[in-house]
Amino acid sequence: MVIFLTILHVLVAFVLIMVVLLQTGKRADLAGAFGGGGSQTAFGARGAATVLSRLTTWSAGIFMVTSLTLALMSSSSGGGGSVLDSVPPPAPASAPAVPAPSTPSPSPAPSNNNAPAPAPAPPPAK
Repeated sequence: MVIFLTILHVLVAFVLIMVVLLQTGKRADLAGAFGGGGSQTAFGARGAATVLSRLTTWSAGIFMVTSLTLALMSSSSGGGGSVLDSVPPPAPASAPAVPAPSTPSPSPAPSNNNAPAPAPAPPPAK
């Protein structure tokens, strides 16, 4: 069914392109180039509906229906879904290792900064 609708959709798209390109513009005559026209309306004079304009309307309607049908069929199919559904979830962030608190070591005895420095050792004998 999906293949049939896709083929129909592509064919209708080509027909719609051809029908639109075959139509002439509203003001394609020489008077339209210089500002003249059949009417002062926004889109020009409204003529009788031709076969091309009716074919354009029908092909545009069929194109919209096939577009909506294909979109609904693809979203409701079991195998579809978002591309992001196949991405594995990220691993939980591990916290940096914090060293366990240790028991405080006894502090050394306070030194007396005012005490004189020890005398240097005498040079070795020869």
